[in-house]
Formats: sequence, structure tokens, C-alpha cells
Amino acid sequence: MDLFRIALPNEESVDSLHTLLQEQVDADLHRSAKGSGQPLVQFVKEPEAVRCIAQLPHFQLKTDGPFFYKASASAIAEYVVSQMEPDLLSSIIGKKYRGNPSMDAVLIQKYCYDLLHGKEWEGLGSRFQEADRARRKGKIAEEIEKFLEVENDLNISGLLTFRLRAYRNELTEIVEYALDEYVLDKQYQEFISLLKYFVQLQESKVPLVHLLHKGGHDFTLYNESFQPLEAKPPSDRIVAEMLETEMNIEDMVISSLISVSPKQIMIHTRHPEMQVIRTIETIFDSRVKVCVKCPSCSSTLDELIQP
Repeated sequence: MDLFRIALPNEESVDSLHTLLQEQVDADLHRSAKGSGQPLVQFVKEPEAVRCIAQLPHFQLKTDGPFFYKASASAIAEYVVSQMEPDLLSSIIGKKYRGNPSMDAVLIQKYCYDLLHGKEWEGLGSRFQEADRARRKGKIAEEIEKFLEVENDLNISGLLTFRLRAYRNELTEIVEYALDEYVLDKQYQEFISLLKYFVQLQESKVPLVHLLHKGGHDFTLYNESFQPLEAKPPSDRIVAEMLETEMNIEDMVISSLISVSPKQIMIHTRHPEMQVIRTIETIFDSRVKVCVKCPSCSSTLDELIQP
């Protein structure tokens, strides 16, 4: 007795979905202690499809059907999120920004990936990222379970087009947010390039500046003799206005460095990977050297640096 048949977009997907279905049903069967020693269903691979066949007389539709529909819906939802979501995002990006040569589709898709799986969750812990993924998967599984209860022929592509509109709308919102991030980052990079150009034209005012990173976003400037250095706003009005409107609070140290205009910058830090430090290296280029442990900061100054 056929329970359902899942039609897939290509033959390469068959093994993946077959494995997910088998593993999900086996896991749920074990958790619910429904096993009787006899297989209740069999998942059969076909060209571009997976068929679920009930093993009679052990399988009883009234009692076993809801369990298998729920487990199968979860497996199919996992397949959609893990295997089809990247292509869905790519398709949405292609349709939304077709004919716009200024948009880097590959880069926008990377922003989408970061929003769903990466940097947006930094500092919150992996459980928040996992919870958001589980939420998306749960919405999909709910729709699939409802479908399987009344239909036995499920086309994945049709499902995404006609039944999972809320999910597609959510991905569209992710694409739009990623585009905003892409545009802002692009503008910021152009701004950084302008600062770099200005610095290259600027004459040096002091031979050396030590930039001590005390931890977090706490930076202090010292001259070549390790005496505190008080920076003034940049004398160039245009640059001053650019910094005031564009720079983040944590990056205001860049404004101080530009106003001092050192020939060489020695950054003392325990966190050389920080974005603001990388930005300083980009703007000041060969003028910058990064120290994580040198004689100058290993004693008295080392005590100031937060662990």
C-alpha cells in the first residue's frame, strides 16, 4: 500500500531525501517505542522520486499513519532547509535584481547565508541560530504534514511555489535585508578608500604613534616616548565631516590617527583580528605594525591591558 510519493527536482536529490526519511522515521520510532520488530514502512528510491510503501498487515493507517506523516514531514522539511534553501535564495535574488549589473548576486547570497547562519548570531550563542533554523523548519514541516494527510503525491517544486508562500516571503525579506547590508558595506568600503587616499596625500606630522588597545573598544594614543597624546579633530573640513557622519563610535580612533598624521603606527593589542584594527591597517597601509607582545608593552603597559 502506497502512503505517498515525493517527486524531486533532480535525480541527485534522491539519495539525500531517502536517507533523511529513513533516519527520521527510525529515530522517532525509537523515541516513541512504537517498534514491534517488524518494519512498518519501506522507502523506495525511484528516478527523481522517493516512494513510501506501508508494510501490511503490520502497518495500521489509523494508528500509524499520523506518526509516519509527522516524521516524514520533518525529514522533508530538513531536506528543503539544508538542500534547497541556497537555490531558493539564488532564484529570488536573480528574479529581484535581474538586469541590474551593479548588484553582485554571489556576494548578496553570501550576505543571506551570514544572516541565516553566521555573523548576525555572533555573541548570542549557537542556540539562537539553531532555534531560528528550527522555527523555519517547523513551519515547513507543518504545511507538509497537512498535505500528506490528504494527498499522496507531493511535488517538492510545486510545494515551494504554491504551499510554502510564507516561507518564500521570509526568504525574500532576508534577501532585501541582505541587499541593504550589501549597499551599506559597499558605501563604507568606498568611504574607507577615500580616507586611504587622503592619508596618502597627507604629510606626516609626528614620526611614531603607539596605539594601545586596552580591551573592548578602549584605545589610547601615545607618542614615541610613550607619553599620552591628545588628538585634535582633523584639520581638513571635508574629512572631519566625513568622519562625523560615517564613522562608528568604536572607529573614532581612526579620526584621532588622521588628525595626528603619524609616519608610523605601532598598535599594541591582544586582539589583532578586531575589525577596527583591520580597518586601520587598510587605511594607513604600510605605516602600520601590529604588536601582540613586545618589550614596550610587556611590563607597565601590559598591566593596563584588560585580559
